Amino acid sequence: MTQVLLTAFSNRLDAIELANHAVATLGQRGISAALCHLDNDAAISIGDDALVVSLGGDGTFLKAAHVAHRFGARILAVNLGRVGFLLDVRADELVDSIVTAIEHNDADDRLALQVILEGGHTAFAMNEVVVERKAAGHMVRVTTFLDDEEFLTYSADGVMVSTPTGSTGYNFSAGGPMVDASLPLMIVTPVAPHFTIDRSLVVSDTRTVRLVAGSKPAVVVADSHVIGTLEPGQSVKVIRHPIPVRVVRSRGFDMGVRLRQSLREGHA
Repeated sequence: MTQVLLTAFSNRLDAIELANHAVATLGQRGISAALCHLDNDAAISIGDDALVVSLGGDGTFLKAAHVAHRFGARILAVNLGRVGFLLDVRADELVDSIVTAIEHNDADDRLALQVILEGGHTAFAMNEVVVERKAAGHMVRVTTFLDDEEFLTYSADGVMVSTPTGSTGYNFSAGGPMVDASLPLMIVTPVAPHFTIDRSLVVSDTRTVRLVAGSKPAVVVADSHVIGTLEPGQSVKVIRHPIPVRVVRSRGFDMGVRLRQSLREGHA
C-alpha cells in the first residue's frame, strides 16, 4: 500500500489543520496517512513507493521536493500560498487528488540539477543554482563556460542556472523566460548585470555549465540555501541530475491561466 506523507512547516497552522482533516478523511477510506513537519526533514524516512504531499506555498514545495527526491518518491503539490506557480492542486481538492494519485500511480519527471563544487561536494537543486556576490554593495564577476567552451563574463549581482520548473521563480524575476516544465533544458540568466548582455541563454540539458568566480569571492546558492563559497578562480559545475523529481500533475494545470491570474492579482 502507498505510504502517504503530508508535509508542512509547523508555523503554518492552516496547513496543519488541513493535514489533520485529510488524515482523518483518508483513514475513513482505508488509506493510511501521516503528517510530518518539514522543520526537521532529516528525520524523515520513506520508501520509493511513497506519496509526499506538500501543503503550503512554493517554498514548502521545494523543501518537500528535496525529501521526495532523496527517496525517489512522488510528490503532490497543494497550493496554500498566494502565487503557487509550482503548485497544481487546490486545498479543496486535496483528498480526491491523493486518492487519484494512489489509483493511477503516475507522475511527470521534472529535470533537476546536480551541483558539483571543487573538492567533490555535490548538492541537489529543483529550481536553480546561483553564484552571487558575497559582500553587499559589490558586484561579482562570473565567467561562464558551456562544456569546455568559454561563453561570457558577467559583472552582476550573480549568475543563475535554472531548471524549467524553476523558470517561473527567481529566473522569471531576473528577466529570464518562463518555459514549459517538461522541456529538457537549462537556463543561464545574469542577475542585475552591469553594462553587459542581460539576455538569458537556453541550453540543452546534456551540456555542462561551469561558473568561475572572478577577482572577488562568491557564494553558491541552491534553492535559496547557501551550499558553498568560491574563492577567486574557483568554479562550480552544474549538470542535469541523473534522477528526476517525480511530480504528480493535476489535469487542470495551465501555465497561461496561472500567469494571467497572477498578473491580475499583482503578484508577478
